[in-house]
Amino acid sequence: MNEPIAESYQAPKKSNRNAIIIAILSVVIVVQGIKIYLDTKEKQEINTDLTSTKEELATTEQRLREITTELDERIAEIKKLGGDVSDLQRAKAEIETELNRSKRATGQEIKALKDKVEGYEMLLKNKDEEIEKLKSVNKELLTENVTLKTEKNELGDSINKLSQSKDELATKVAIASQLKVENFRIVALNDRGKERESPFRSRQLAQLKVEFNIAENNVAPVEGKKIMIRIIDENGQVLFDVARGSGTFLLNGKEEFFTASQEILFDNTRQKLSFLYDKGSDYAAGTYKLEVYTDDYLMGSGDFVVK
Repeated sequence: MNEPIAESYQAPKKSNRNAIIIAILSVVIVVQGIKIYLDTKEKQEINTDLTSTKEELATTEQRLREITTELDERIAEIKKLGGDVSDLQRAKAEIETELNRSKRATGQEIKALKDKVEGYEMLLKNKDEEIEKLKSVNKELLTENVTLKTEKNELGDSINKLSQSKDELATKVAIASQLKVENFRIVALNDRGKERESPFRSRQLAQLKVEFNIAENNVAPVEGKKIMIRIIDENGQVLFDVARGSGTFLLNGKEEFFTASQEILFDNTRQKLSFLYDKGSDYAAGTYKLEVYTDDYLMGSGDFVVK
């Protein structure tokens, strides 16, 4: 009767041990499962954070490149308008440095980089306002410049007209101040000093006497004058002999001969001049022209005939 009872007590002990083992294993499995789940979740979160960080960095870098392009545009425009671009060039250099450094950026550095992007965007905005002001100033300057050029052209025209009027007046004064001869008289003197009027014979022409007065001219200044006479034969040749006082002068820019000359002081008193010219040889028959010059203009003329 006792043996069956002993067998019935041993069976529950073995069953309890198995249950405990199973429970422990279940706990271990659950804990492991939870750990695996938590590790997986953490990795996913890390991967998500890394992906987000990369995307954020890429977006920030892209915006920085866009800002660099915009800075180049502003630099070119402000230079064209004559403004200062030193701060823009500085900002561009800083961005290029940041782009080289951003490949190793951490999350905190990316945040700081994004803050700088906002600062650069604000700089661009300020420069846009500066560009508008520069355009306005340049427009005003252009308007003023056009006005000044117009005024300058008008002033130039006035000066040219004034200069032209002055030149015309000077020409008129110069012409008005030219001296003229009056009471023109040409006679021949023989060996005894007797005068004969033209026409006269060659043997009666020992000397040629020319007389005239210088007409009154209130415009002409009182000054020294060289009065020259030219005796021109029918062939257009000027009687010329250096030994008898002949020489040359400029007439209309060309060197011409004169037959005889006198130095006088013109004093506007209708002074009378007299020339005695001894040719030293016989005159050929013909009509001769006698011209009186001073400076580079003709004062008067006459003629005589030799038979």
